[in-house]
Amino acid sequence: MTERAKPGRAHGLISLEAADALWPALTSRAALPTSSEALTRPPAHPRSGYVLLGGRLVPTIEIDDGRWGVAESEVRRAAAELNALRVDRRDLVRVGPFRGTSAPDRDTGTAPSWRRRVATELRRTPPPGPARGRASDGPSSHLAGVEWRRVLVERGCDGARPTWWLPRALVRLLDAAEHAETRWPRTVRVRGAAAGERPARPAPGGPTPRRAEGGDGTGAAGPARPASPTPRPYTRQWEDRRYSVLSREPGIALKIAGWLCGVCGETPATVLDHCHEHGYVRAPVCQSCNTRERPDHLYATDVRVAGRYTRLFGSDAEVWLRHWHRCTGCRARTVLPLPHLAAWTAFVDCRPLRPTHRAPRGREPCGALRVSWTGSHYTPGSCLLTVVVDRCPSGEHRVLARVRYRDAVERFGAWLAQTAPAVAEAAGPERTDDLPARPRPVVPDTDGDGLALF
Repeated sequence: MTERAKPGRAHGLISLEAADALWPALTSRAALPTSSEALTRPPAHPRSGYVLLGGRLVPTIEIDDGRWGVAESEVRRAAAELNALRVDRRDLVRVGPFRGTSAPDRDTGTAPSWRRRVATELRRTPPPGPARGRASDGPSSHLAGVEWRRVLVERGCDGARPTWWLPRALVRLLDAAEHAETRWPRTVRVRGAAAGERPARPAPGGPTPRRAEGGDGTGAAGPARPASPTPRPYTRQWEDRRYSVLSREPGIALKIAGWLCGVCGETPATVLDHCHEHGYVRAPVCQSCNTRERPDHLYATDVRVAGRYTRLFGSDAEVWLRHWHRCTGCRARTVLPLPHLAAWTAFVDCRPLRPTHRAPRGREPCGALRVSWTGSHYTPGSCLLTVVVDRCPSGEHRVLARVRYRDAVERFGAWLAQTAPAVAEAAGPERTDDLPARPRPVVPDTDGDGLALF
């Protein structure tokens, strides 16, 4: 909703041009580069009633002479939040391209995903050549007032098409901004109904505020409903639910947005994470944590073991193990889904077998780890994991180990008991009190062969 500023009453308002000049000055010490046209250049649409600065939605106000302005205090508050953000430029999240395309948003009032905006702009003006491990020098472009191209990293591998990466802190910031943006239409409706005013007409490309309808469906404004509540911490509310059932419930997207991420607990959730093998819901998570957890598949039965597994199985192991074991099937049988178990086997169990080479600062690990498997978890007796070192500096390609699925499960159980005793105590083949009251198969029986482990 917009508000007209009367002459002679400052309200602390400044024009969009003045705010554009103020924004980079206030954020000169921020860890992320900011734009000098954050409020006047697309994708900012002041006529929609707001602009995004960092993770904050700043309302815009129409001035009498037809221009638009914002409250200076709101700009300063957004700058202070951005200045306090800590960024590790080595902790990256892949933002494209991906093999599949995401389905369009079901809610017509939801703004396009910032990931699609990034992919669209990069297809139009791709970065000039591969930039392995460094920011690419593309044309200026901003999202929520942050120049994302200046921190974009492009990686290429052995002639394959390059991939694009952004710092995880920026991904979480943009997810929070998008969450605030999706709540804006409802906030406008509620405020308009309470004040008896008609909301401003949005500019093309912005979310469309919808008129509040009465209970009779005539379009008359009914009693004002409260705005969407602040996301609350997730505490096992959807445990033991089947993803195939829960994901089809009406309004599930709004329910997911009502929770904080079940892993980091900081960012509003956007997706419902579930176990692809057992079919149980784990927790609502943010896009950043969902991307971090996703196995880096080369092929359907081949996983590249990247550096991010240091956190998954190292510094933040207990957090991720607790999250994975929210799946009833994984918890009851002390196991991980096959791609995760394969990555753990290569990264943790086979670490002593990985050769090293001389380097200026001592010795460094050889090449890159990759693990593949034959068979599946449906036939654990015949499933075999093969751990390989690829792209060895000396030109070697050596097989480190071949591990049977059953052995990998046993080794993981022993490691879990040492690494996360609380998680291990809640798991185990004999522990069935957390299973659903109505019995149902945890693993779908496709051929009935070799299911003794389960």
